[in-house]
Amino acid sequence: MDTNQSQFTPKALFTNLLFVVVLFSSAFSAGAQALEQNSANNEHPAIKYGPREFPDGHRYTAIVAAYEPEINAIDRAFAALPNAQIDKVLFIRGVKYQLGSYKGEKVVIFTTGISVPNAAMTMQMALDYFPIERVVMMGIAGAINPEFEVGDIAIPQRWYFHDESVYVNPKVPADKSEHPQAYILPQYYEDALKRYKKREEIDIHAPRYKNFGYQFPEEMSVVKQGWDRPKQMPYFTVSDSLLALAKRAVLNVEPIKMPSGKTIKVRVGGNGVTGSVFADNADYRIWLQEVYKAQVTEMESAAVGQVCFVNEVDWIIIRSVSDLAGAQHGKNDESVFDGIASGTGTKFLLAMLDELVLEK
Repeated sequence: MDTNQSQFTPKALFTNLLFVVVLFSSAFSAGAQALEQNSANNEHPAIKYGPREFPDGHRYTAIVAAYEPEINAIDRAFAALPNAQIDKVLFIRGVKYQLGSYKGEKVVIFTTGISVPNAAMTMQMALDYFPIERVVMMGIAGAINPEFEVGDIAIPQRWYFHDESVYVNPKVPADKSEHPQAYILPQYYEDALKRYKKREEIDIHAPRYKNFGYQFPEEMSVVKQGWDRPKQMPYFTVSDSLLALAKRAVLNVEPIKMPSGKTIKVRVGGNGVTGSVFADNADYRIWLQEVYKAQVTEMESAAVGQVCFVNEVDWIIIRSVSDLAGAQHGKNDESVFDGIASGTGTKFLLAMLDELVLEK
């Protein structure tokens, strides 16, 4: 009898088949358990969604600028001071963050980029990445208040968006009248104007809205934790505690001078306006005075203020005048004086940080 054939007896075949069935059953059971575990993990992920929670401990003061001339002035000041230092530099999503300290106060320094979308995005990113307790922004601005000159500093108490607008058609194309009745307004905006008018009676800081030609100003709605619905907000107010520090800094700082030797003016309070436009028009400048009683205009501050307001983080903005926002004769001088204005603004920024350190 052939010995190879003898291995495939009925009993041997049955034994081998049983072994295969048991092996397959074990593999299927293990696979099913793994699939069930993965499904459970998907239903109950380990990741916690929502705002990042930082451990208790010392938090950062964010020192913020918008673009190169401003951050260069801050960097030069830190490099020249023995009690200011940068310990670490990070790049996250393309943004440079400098972590360090000023006289023992932990700081994170970064630029937002120019204009409203960049400012809002980068400010929120910073609050998500770092345990920030307060925000002090410094930068340049165009003067709306005719008393301001290049190098002077404004620290407004309130910040408004000036270019949230409705662009409308005239009723008669040939009619050049500036009167609102000369334009066709959407019904929702006519209703909003009635609300705005009523608010003027109870809020002395409410804008006195009127159109600038076919442009009619309006307001965005803001959402915030604890509110049952979005609310329209005409302005955002800086933190009382930081405004008080700014007022103390004005009293204690050495006179800040231009390279020419001229002492600059520093004004705390009043209104500033923000928009996604570089304001360089004399008529529009007058309109900003009449509607918002603005001291200065620029392109980031109200966006930073809104993000800080929603996140309940203290904030304040320092703006140094680099140009006259259209009141000048001839070409705007912003590109000539941006570095000088950033320098005077940085000197007041350091004075504010000194007050913050003393308070602690």
